[in-house]
Amino acid sequence: MNIPAIDAHQHFWQYEPQKHSWINDEMAVIRNDFMPTDLFPELVANKVEGCVAVQADQTEAETTFLCNLAKQHPFIRGVVGWTDLRADTISEQLEEYATEPIVKGFRHVLQGEAPEFMLQPSFLDGIAQLDSFGFTYDILIFPQHLEAALTLVKTFPNQPFVIDHIAKPFIKTGEISNWQKGIERIAQHENVHCKISGMVTETDYHNWKPADFTPYLDVVVNAFGTNRLMYGSDWPVCKVAATYEQVIGIAKHYFSTFSVAEQTAIFRDNAVRFYNL
Repeated sequence: MNIPAIDAHQHFWQYEPQKHSWINDEMAVIRNDFMPTDLFPELVANKVEGCVAVQADQTEAETTFLCNLAKQHPFIRGVVGWTDLRADTISEQLEEYATEPIVKGFRHVLQGEAPEFMLQPSFLDGIAQLDSFGFTYDILIFPQHLEAALTLVKTFPNQPFVIDHIAKPFIKTGEISNWQKGIERIAQHENVHCKISGMVTETDYHNWKPADFTPYLDVVVNAFGTNRLMYGSDWPVCKVAATYEQVIGIAKHYFSTFSVAEQTAIFRDNAVRFYNL
């Protein structure tokens, strides 16, 4: 069955060792340039009609870079950029980004910060201003950040949030209980969505099987339902462990017994609605 799809999470970059220092030796396969012309054939081959480009570098230049790519490649339907939410000039910055319809929201690499980073007053001040401009916020965290993230989403019940990569549970070691408790608590808040993405890089890069992900997918489906989940490839990061076809295949296989309406929601419509694509 051919379900129309949007890839709600992928990246582009021109590789620079210093800028992309997070790409360690184990991930050496992605120490290359990855641009729209590299992704497009993957989307076509897997019947994905468009994508959302997400920041990988924490600079304003990154947001500009992604916006420029989107202007040249219409299949890029939206950009999740970066701006310093803690800046005194955040109102002016958001006002400027609001003139770029392709910018749908923002993200900070919170997984690289202490959990309390997202609860500091200056950061909260930035988050508080997103909704008035119609911007979403992507929450990129590890399981140990879920408690702070819960406080964050409770503070702003009208702000649309989405958890990237199902909050990166430790699939490699099979740990699930603490992550599950955190996911179930945060999912009780209707303003929070979740991306079915980034799972293959949380397991053994070279020795995973689709069944490894089933317990974690069961948790997020039970917690969020099918109207607040969206598919994302995390390309090209996924390439350290899987091809694009394998990544979308994991999701397609798991959801194959769901109704056509539910599959269409997860693979396309939820992302369109959330990001206003």
